[in-house]
Amino acid sequence: MIVLVWINEGTWRAAVDAARAHTGAGDEITLLYVTGDDVAEAAHGAFVGLLGRGHPERDPGDRVAALSASAAAELLEAAAGRLDRPATRLRARGRPEREVVRAAEGAGLLVCARDGDRRRPGPHSLGPATRFVVDHAPCPVLLVWPEP
Repeated sequence: MIVLVWINEGTWRAAVDAARAHTGAGDEITLLYVTGDDVAEAAHGAFVGLLGRGHPERDPGDRVAALSASAAAELLEAAAGRLDRPATRLRARGRPEREVVRAAEGAGLLVCARDGDRRRPGPHSLGPATRFVVDHAPCPVLLVWPEP
């Protein structure tokens, strides 16, 4: 079975631990991290609109995008280390909810963690992106609570 594990900064440990606990040795695991474009685009837009006329080499959007890619690589490496078994590492860029649903095509299981209000069970325990993924995933979803 192909298992896709969606990791992000706040909940990756719980998702990786669930994947380790609920998959077999023969399962193919893919760790997915999605970098949203919104922060780098906002930095670029602010630069162009207010500061950057005539100085494209100073565009902070490029630096933010590079830092984001570096952080994604580090998080994927940490997740692979915690998983402690072979896994494919996949980075995507775009709207996280759309990229996760797209990446889950052909998977037998998607593992993700709740990322909303942890004090209240129910719909508010899911952030908007996770709610979209749960509602639109093309495969079964294992939804776990992150550690306290």
